[in-house]
Amino acid sequence: MIIKNIRIIDPVTKKDQVADILIKDGVIREIQKNIVRDEEVIIDGRGKIAAPGLIDVHVHFREPGFTYKEDILTGSKAAVKGGFTTVVSMANTNPPIDNIERLKYINQLNAKSPIRVLQTAAVTKGLKGKEIVNMEELCEWAVGFTDDGRAITDPAIVLKAMEEAKRLNMPLSLHEEDPQLIENPGINQGAISQKLGINGACHLAEDVMVARDCVLALKTGARVNIQHLSSGLSVDIIRWAKSMGANITAEVTPHHFSMTEDSVLNFNTNAKMNPPLRREEDRMKLIEGLKDGTIDIIATDHAPHSIEEKNQEITRAASGIIGLETALSVGITYLVANKHLTIMQLIEKMTLNPAKLYNLYTGIKVGSKADIVIFDMNEKWTVDKFDSKSINSPFLGKELQGKVKYTIYNGRIVYKD
Repeated sequence: MIIKNIRIIDPVTKKDQVADILIKDGVIREIQKNIVRDEEVIIDGRGKIAAPGLIDVHVHFREPGFTYKEDILTGSKAAVKGGFTTVVSMANTNPPIDNIERLKYINQLNAKSPIRVLQTAAVTKGLKGKEIVNMEELCEWAVGFTDDGRAITDPAIVLKAMEEAKRLNMPLSLHEEDPQLIENPGINQGAISQKLGINGACHLAEDVMVARDCVLALKTGARVNIQHLSSGLSVDIIRWAKSMGANITAEVTPHHFSMTEDSVLNFNTNAKMNPPLRREEDRMKLIEGLKDGTIDIIATDHAPHSIEEKNQEITRAASGIIGLETALSVGITYLVANKHLTIMQLIEKMTLNPAKLYNLYTGIKVGSKADIVIFDMNEKWTVDKFDSKSINSPFLGKELQGKVKYTIYNGRIVYKD
């Protein structure tokens, strides 16, 4: 396969150049101008960008237990449509991935995906926050540990988990929302929740747990990932902790840097998620965190739900949205087009930095595995359908900029627009 006349954006080498890419046997063999070979597959890259295959460290593929919402194969279809070649799946399935038998079973299913699906294990047994799992036994088969979907409220349990994760050199990802400070999850407590006549999720629910875990991370030296930030104050807290030497990464979703609590005004349950969309001031502080490096990673928190689960009164509707198929476009539309980030910086937060968290390879260089996304940064398109089983997206019907044209995994085209 030859990709001709393509603009290459690679955060690993800081390469930004127009060249051809020759791929053979799943590996990049040459990168230079005017490659001439007798190849069956030639992709015209003029006017397009080639970047490393995107990496999402936060997805819910709902298998086992909730496959009416999504399964590994449909989730993988959504991923490749969005340009992702590697995803990391959360452990809050039914039953949860909290023992070695379940972990080996789900890895066998993950191996059938057309892309690389990596698996986390739970931090606590049954996701109950009471007793940590046998992390040493699980670390050979899991890439990290998380109770995502639930916060671990007991600081002694978090401390113990961090100490064990540090000993094993494994990343620990944390969902930061104290349920005792939340009346109605998924909606920010503020002006919009008051208009709707409900109490919501106060930003303090996130801030107090982020502050606690930043201090514990400083104490233990553990590799800690703070998941799906929504509060501007939490960005400030993480910035401080990093300045003190904490080994912390932080992630933000495309919906949190592109939307605000106003989106739920019409009881739009596709704008309901945990943590909730917050004020414009919070959104801008998230963007500042992306710009100054406080927030390292853009991750989708791809969370499929059925129409029935979403088509309810807002306090009863399920929290969460899908995001794999729109993530790159939302980043281009709201960050690059608005000149908050360069395209190199955006790709870095969707490839290199996620790879660092889980010690993965990435990059477009000779000798490396050919995981590549090709996209048109200027093409505008309207979100009208999904390859996911679910359609719970607030971007449905919206025009976005930037369109994935090809996804290549291991040198094979797994998606073509």
